Amino acid sequence: FHIGEREEKCIIEDIPSDTLVVGNYKVQRWDIHKHDFLESAPGLGMFVTVTSPTAEVLLSKLYGPQGTFSFTSYLSGEHIICFQSNSTRFAITAGSKLRIHLDIRVGEHFLDESVIQAKDKVNEVQVRLEHLIEQIHHVTKEQDYEREREEKFRKTSEETNSNILWWAIAQTLILISIGIWQIKSLRDFFIAKKLV
Repeated sequence: FHIGEREEKCIIEDIPSDTLVVGNYKVQRWDIHKHDFLESAPGLGMFVTVTSPTAEVLLSKLYGPQGTFSFTSYLSGEHIICFQSNSTRFAITAGSKLRIHLDIRVGEHFLDESVIQAKDKVNEVQVRLEHLIEQIHHVTKEQDYEREREEKFRKTSEETNSNILWWAIAQTLILISIGIWQIKSLRDFFIAKKLV
């Protein structure tokens, strides 16, 4: 994505509780002379701020032009990940565009291939099996979180439908009572004027 040099860009990630999130990013600055983005942006860093669903700051740190950040969510819900450059130029003179390459991995734990190659085949199978079990636990946790969200959504839908039904019944009763009152008023009016 692209942002201005002094602009803040936020991304919302829906993350289950107790989940490791790892993000890699790389910043490129627009070069006016080449009319292209430079391969790197030396001297330019990024403030990365992560906020939990309860507006608690989980991570707030300055990184370089490319880096890796990680955090563990302790609550399920929408986490806000914000990026802003550390440019010290004034907003008027800071007209450069920045391109940010971002890769966010939720709940993944990567195998260290050098450790696996250093061990014999039995240990390699054991490490891979542990990694698969860990991924299964993550998938199970993700499914539980989605079930929880679906249950909340269903409950909200049922409450909304119930409220609509009661509102319709109340409107019908009000209309019937107003109709009866109007008929009675007109009848009394016609009797008082001796038209009936």
